Amino acid sequence: GNRFVTAGVSTAHGFVQTYGKYRVRFRMDAGRGIAHAIMLWPANNVWPPEIDFSEDNGVTPRSLLTTTLHYSTPTKSNVMVHRATPVDFSQWHTLGVEWMPGKVTYTLDSAIWSTVTDVNVSNVPMALAMQTQAWSCGTNNWEACPDGTTPANVNMEIDWVVAYAPS
Repeated sequence: GNRFVTAGVSTAHGFVQTYGKYRVRFRMDAGRGIAHAIMLWPANNVWPPEIDFSEDNGVTPRSLLTTTLHYSTPTKSNVMVHRATPVDFSQWHTLGVEWMPGKVTYTLDSAIWSTVTDVNVSNVPMALAMQTQAWSCGTNNWEACPDGTTPANVNMEIDWVVAYAPS
């Protein structure tokens, strides 16, 4: 019933690069069915690839950090490499990703917590995007729907963002 409005920001019209390091300090209110994503998105808007270095699905709001590397192969259009670790995103944390040829390294509060080495890591220019989203309920098994426990306002707060070019 048009209860929730979601939003996002992107560097697509001002800052795009191939490879680099990104850090985002943020927190988000709990709220079942309201998800977030912090990602690198292809500048040409042709998907995949995609590098999510923080996302959730609103099922267990703000208690799990999930990352996903999306890419294509000759026989499949969305191959995914997932990683997850527990964390409370209702508190402030700094997330990061270092994207290099064939390798993606994920950080949480400046500590490396996971690395993916794969020849299919994207080599196309990408932009940073940060967003919240309310799911179209019942369309798949990944999402959660808002329910009676979901507050009227579920806010994502971003303290700062930094991007480094590869050396």
